[in-house]
Amino acid sequence: MKILFDTNIILDVLLNRQPFVDLSAGLLSLAENKTIEAYLCATSITTIDYLLSKSINRQQSKVEMQKLLKIFQISEVNAAVIDLAIKSTFKDFEDAVQYFSGDYCEVNGLVTRNIKDYQQAEYPVYSPKELWSLVTREMQ
Repeated sequence: MKILFDTNIILDVLLNRQPFVDLSAGLLSLAENKTIEAYLCATSITTIDYLLSKSINRQQSKVEMQKLLKIFQISEVNAAVIDLAIKSTFKDFEDAVQYFSGDYCEVNGLVTRNIKDYQQAEYPVYSPKELWSLVTREMQ
């Protein structure tokens, strides 16, 4: 199962954001052990790095970025993705870019805490709890 992770799921773990960290860390663990073929949008990497650098420090942010690159494949952002995002009815451009980046690399779904932002989605969008339940049920 190819899943695009929304930026907020990664930040929950790296910034220890309560009460979300435990479930998000569980999903990250599924990505790390390759139960999920996990993707991050290229723009998520820059956003995560920026926020981590501000919250912790630049050196630790680089360490965390290296860890993420070992776990996640990167869904590209190209002219076609940007064009689709611009022409879409998504209210948030960043969400649209992320969504169409996932679509471009043919993910099977996206996991986010902000499901309402993806009402126009044509592929499944899961809450962390929904994805956790789906994947762990399939593992049994």
